[in-house]
Amino acid sequence: MREPSITVVGLGSGNADQLTLGVWRRLQGAAHRYVRTEDHPMMQLFRDNELTYKSFDSLYEQLDSFPDVYEAITEALIKEALQLAAGDEASTGAPITAASGPSPAATAASNATSSASLSSGAVSSSEIIYAVPGHPMVAERTVQLLRERCPQKGITLTVLGGESFLDQAFTRLGFDPIEGFQLLDAADLKASLLRPELHTVIGQVYDEYTASDVKLTLMERLPDDHVIVVGHALGVAGQEQILSVPLYELDRTPGFGNLSLIWLPRSTDETLRNRSFERLHEIVGILRSPEGCPWDREQTHISLRKNFIEETYEAIEAIDNDDPDGMREEFGDVILQVMLHSQIEEEVGSFTVYDVIESLNEKLIFRHPHVFGDLGANNSKEALANWEQMKAEEKRRKGIDPAKASQLDGIPPDLPALMKAYKIQKKAAKVGFDWDEITPVLNKIEEELGELREAIASKDAEEQAAELGDLLFAAVNASRFIQADPEEALARTNLKFKKRFSYIEEQLRISGRTFDQTDLTEMDKFWEEAKRFS
Repeated sequence: MREPSITVVGLGSGNADQLTLGVWRRLQGAAHRYVRTEDHPMMQLFRDNELTYKSFDSLYEQLDSFPDVYEAITEALIKEALQLAAGDEASTGAPITAASGPSPAATAASNATSSASLSSGAVSSSEIIYAVPGHPMVAERTVQLLRERCPQKGITLTVLGGESFLDQAFTRLGFDPIEGFQLLDAADLKASLLRPELHTVIGQVYDEYTASDVKLTLMERLPDDHVIVVGHALGVAGQEQILSVPLYELDRTPGFGNLSLIWLPRSTDETLRNRSFERLHEIVGILRSPEGCPWDREQTHISLRKNFIEETYEAIEAIDNDDPDGMREEFGDVILQVMLHSQIEEEVGSFTVYDVIESLNEKLIFRHPHVFGDLGANNSKEALANWEQMKAEEKRRKGIDPAKASQLDGIPPDLPALMKAYKIQKKAAKVGFDWDEITPVLNKIEEELGELREAIASKDAEEQAAELGDLLFAAVNASRFIQADPEEALARTNLKFKKRFSYIEEQLRISGRTFDQTDLTEMDKFWEEAKRFS
């Protein structure tokens, strides 16, 4: 059995002058030529020189996605290489339905002459030549798949370079990648990958639909009128187009095809950098540096503690008010507190904010096995059960035996009392310390209310406070049974009271009076009016 082999060659980005002599000789001497696609300017050179070939273009129409196409091409090439090496000459036809160049009968003599006269380009009769646009190692998924799978199949894989579309991009667009450069795939573009301080080339912008997806992604980080550059067929005489357009017109620009790309020139515009997490980390580091802000340098975890609490409550207020502008600002203030505390630890070498993010990401993935793992969850109850199960597993991995821990562990001691009561009762209920239905709960509220009345009658202040606490605790228990968070319920009532009281104030202002010029009866009348509006 002959050794199976596949040689991948790059056809350059479109101009015949970009094809290397070594690759051209290899192509001329090949017995079995495959091309990923005929939709490339270099294929005219094949036709002019009567080089037979088989293309995989039909797969693009037969299959639903590019990944499926690349998988099919890879498997077809591997299968063909193994069959050729085994001497199965009947397999040398196209392993799939594929378009072909001139017939073998018309060009056999030409190929034989080429093979004999160009000994340095001669190849084995069992070798497959697979030609791809550009450079085989740049934006060519089939080559990556071959690199992964050929060693497993005992196939020798050789990759011969060619000029990539990046060479033409650097030349025709006129930028030096040493200034900072990244290459992104239009099919897998994410806003999180964009870095305005780098030259960014987005390849594989095959059509207007892909350009539209790219536009929407870029708009997450860039202004709608940000100027970008579209390049079509760079370096191909008579076909090259370089257009500068505002972002919002990207998908309205004609000419997108296999040789199209988008270039975002690097920018030093601070307004663009200010939309990145890295910039935030940099700013906080500057504030805490010797050249930064004296106030920020003096802060410690303890001094910032109250700020953290205050900013959290201001964010909650913005949520309660359904105020998007307020939320945008207050969420930023909460994030700032996280950044400052993390920066303090970074300065002493304990951890950085990136460690915080890593821990959070790992926790979210681990505690959602129904999303990132094999467990299922058909509803929120099952999802919560998975969460609790994974929390217990985390404790075991840390050497904590859940069986020896109190069922009430894990409740932050500084939680507001109403919220803490709710969590305590939920944990106790999980182990069966609970009533089966709400009637006994309501009876308990009535019982505690009676005891509060007795305490008030006794005029014992300490006893009154204790009984009031019992009544509130019983009311929280009722909230669980009706599935209403007591903190949220009370927040809504507070807001409702505030609106109705404001109505009373407004009516008094309209009449030119103050509270000391009215009485409870009139205020109660205004209160009833306000109830009709809220």
